Amino acid sequence: MTPPISCQGRYALAAVCLSALMLGLEISSVPPILSTIEQVMGASFRQLQWVMAAYTIAMTTILMGVGTLADRYGRKRVFTIGIIAFGITSLVCGLTESAAVLIGARFLQGLSAAMMLICQIAILSNQFRDGQQRGKAFAWWGVVFGAGLGFGPIVGGMILALASWEWVFLIHAVLAIATLLLAQAGVQESRDPDASTLDVAGIATLSLAVFCLVLFVTQGPALGFASAQALSIIFLSVLSLIAFVLAERRSSRPMLEFSVFRIRRFSGALLGSMGMNFSFWPFIIYLPIYFHVGLGYDSVQTGLALLAYTLPTLFVPPLAERLAQRWQPGIVITMGLSLIGLGFVVMKIGSVSAQPGWFILPGCVLAGIGLGMANTTTTNVITASVPAERAGMASGADTSARMISLAFNIAVMGFVLVQGIISSLRNGLGISADTELRYLAEKIASGDVSVVSQNGALLANAVDPLEAVHTALIAGFGWVMVYGAVAAFALAVFSFAVFGLGKRPVQACCDAKCEAA
Repeated sequence: MTPPISCQGRYALAAVCLSALMLGLEISSVPPILSTIEQVMGASFRQLQWVMAAYTIAMTTILMGVGTLADRYGRKRVFTIGIIAFGITSLVCGLTESAAVLIGARFLQGLSAAMMLICQIAILSNQFRDGQQRGKAFAWWGVVFGAGLGFGPIVGGMILALASWEWVFLIHAVLAIATLLLAQAGVQESRDPDASTLDVAGIATLSLAVFCLVLFVTQGPALGFASAQALSIIFLSVLSLIAFVLAERRSSRPMLEFSVFRIRRFSGALLGSMGMNFSFWPFIIYLPIYFHVGLGYDSVQTGLALLAYTLPTLFVPPLAERLAQRWQPGIVITMGLSLIGLGFVVMKIGSVSAQPGWFILPGCVLAGIGLGMANTTTTNVITASVPAERAGMASGADTSARMISLAFNIAVMGFVLVQGIISSLRNGLGISADTELRYLAEKIASGDVSVVSQNGALLANAVDPLEAVHTALIAGFGWVMVYGAVAAFALAVFSFAVFGLGKRPVQACCDAKCEAA
């Protein structure tokens, strides 16, 4: 029988869950307002990408470093600073009228979000040591995080309809106050007595590597991927990554211990974390455009349709936890990624059918179920694979892997979407002017249908320019759906192989430096 959670434990769980709710809302409530931001601020398609990518890059910048800081100076202390900073930066995001300032504020918001997120996992791992209590706490964390993600689209749409887009950010200032009070009442301070100084070299080199990688993908089409500027950017990214590995190997207390990759459970679950961010999460940035422009849904219908994609994450984590206890967690993670891939396949079929709604929404539900199965399971396995005092490092590696793959794939999916639109326009209309064509494709990708009247010369060969734009957008999203399916299935196979699920069951490893059998 599971022992009851203490009153202090309930306050701590409430604080962690409310901060998770803010992070969930911040991810899924922003995409529905991107088109409004484009109109109000005159933001370009690339700026809209950076509104989302800046947040994830910032999280990646300090995640593992914050894990080390939390281990050394106290997880409650860092969690508290993160809550306060998140509330302040959310105010800045909501009060600015400049796209450039919004991107900068989103970067700062991402830094504070990293502080909260890394401590959420570490606090749960430390404060709930009983196996059943810990599983229950992580299940609640997953449910609430899923609620934020699931209801984020409709919350964003409702705020846009009833108030203004600024309140999508401003609401977090209020939630931050409540979270801060709960944290002070319930969270126990914990730290790693062996933690060392902050790994500045590791943070700087990893940050530069990720930033240059995303910059290469987003700016490559304009610069030319084979141009000297683009090649210099990717070369700097590779050099920075090599420097990061060397810095970590030379550090006496690295923020990432490479020895943990020899643990099958850790590495297999880490691949599962990345798989979700190669497919499910970056697609949520672009899915509102598909519903609104591609399928012709209004803002309310778009918000409701997005629930099919995100709402399953609210209900599935408790089931996934029970399945992980009955089967090997690696099986649950592999099943989750496979369901995400299957969901993208169904959506792709729907995108070319006469009745897309009959396939798109079921595909969204399948992908959401898959995400719900894999999400909390990967986190629980990763933190359980290392000693409790290194939970900050493990959760930092987990979340960094998620954010790096998310930032990269936001850029990649945007590139794939634009390339698909370009291919459709070139083949269907015979347009060959690359510069104007890319500009037109980026406007279409952002959901701006005013390009029909603004680019009459380019669309002169179309019998129905509006239909040509619509067809090109659907074709572009078809490319993105194929990419999402292939990525999810590929990571599922890799994760399955690393877990060694075809061999004898792999037992949990308590030593971060042990090797799986």
